[in-house]
Amino acid sequence: MAAPMDDMFTLCVDSSKVWSYVEVRTIDKVKGKGMFAKKAIRKGETIFIERPLVCAQFLWNALYKYRACDYCLRSLETAEENARRLSGNLSLILPYPEQCRVRHELHQACPQCQVMYCCSECRQAALDQYHRALCLGVSQEDLEHPVNKLQDAWRNMHFPPETSSIMLMSRMVSTVKQAKDKGHWLKLFSQFCSRTANEEEEIAHKLLGEKFQGQLALLRNLFTMALYDDHLSQWFTPQGFLSLFSLVGTNGQGIGTSSLSQWVHGCDALELPRQQREHLDAFIDQLYKDIERETGDFLNCEGSGLFLLQSSYVSSARQTSLKTPAEYDASFPDNNFLLHLTALCDIGPGEEICISYLDCCQRERSRHSRHKILRENYLFLCTCPRCISQVEEADTTSEEEEEDGDGEGETEGDEAEDEMTDV
Repeated sequence: MAAPMDDMFTLCVDSSKVWSYVEVRTIDKVKGKGMFAKKAIRKGETIFIERPLVCAQFLWNALYKYRACDYCLRSLETAEENARRLSGNLSLILPYPEQCRVRHELHQACPQCQVMYCCSECRQAALDQYHRALCLGVSQEDLEHPVNKLQDAWRNMHFPPETSSIMLMSRMVSTVKQAKDKGHWLKLFSQFCSRTANEEEEIAHKLLGEKFQGQLALLRNLFTMALYDDHLSQWFTPQGFLSLFSLVGTNGQGIGTSSLSQWVHGCDALELPRQQREHLDAFIDQLYKDIERETGDFLNCEGSGLFLLQSSYVSSARQTSLKTPAEYDASFPDNNFLLHLTALCDIGPGEEICISYLDCCQRERSRHSRHKILRENYLFLCTCPRCISQVEEADTTSEEEEEDGDGEGETEGDEAEDEMTDV
């Protein structure tokens, strides 16, 4: 039997703490929902810990042998296995192996399709929520199976660095298909931020490129062949599929897990004599240099998920993205899909909890350059107090951007014209 609405927020590890700290309320029709502090929150304090309603690993990430639990995205490699693969040093030995929390003996596979999970609890949770509808059984390696054809088509349209996954949409559909109370899940998914028709097309353009209309039609056909359900017929129409695609593109929160990162944090917490500490720090520094040389920036098991509470501050933050300093940090320190939201500054009662979509250097650029970055990467224009106060300033491109070769010669007229094409 499906849980009542309030019980879904027990998905947060400490739901009583969540509701004593924050409240979600509607701001207006444009901004939608926002999250506000109910009491003073100190810098460094955990605001809440939340798990997603549904999540999925990125398809290229999985293809490149970043092995993750198919339910919670926990890295299935030990820290040492992870470090060896990423650095290319197959004889590497990590000190303090007890700081690695991955346990191979707990891993379990689906007996039908052999998809791997980090433990029996994750296998059962996936089976209960969506895996019965998605399990391919002996067809797991059949390239002609509709689900495999859908995944292959997605990989050929959306290349690394990945920001979304068609499998997140597939798991949404499969969750509803399996549920006894389908209306319950449909109501949950309906709470996520939606976009206008033009904005939905912009998101599809951003994720799929110039030929997005033809690619979107192909994806919809494959999606229908693989997953169609009469109870969800509205999601399989051209407009319904575009809206579902936009929902995932707008609300999907990136997830990154790493057994190596968890091992490093464990080592950082060790109380060691000075000489041992210096030796360990030098070892870790060199390891990351070796990894950067061999692998580059792709260190984690990566995916995306839909977080109910997290979506509240994201929808609001799209209107207030340059609030400085950024008020929180979202991270996944448990090497799984649990999102930890930590305050980066003191937050007063009644203050809205917002995100900065730009890093420290980008925030120092001109208003014109900041808006260009936000429009191209996040598909919105910021209306925070700083941007509004600079609206009369000349639309000049920051020197840093000119040095990168971006935005040369753009004027205000160019910016207005680009809003329709440069996404």
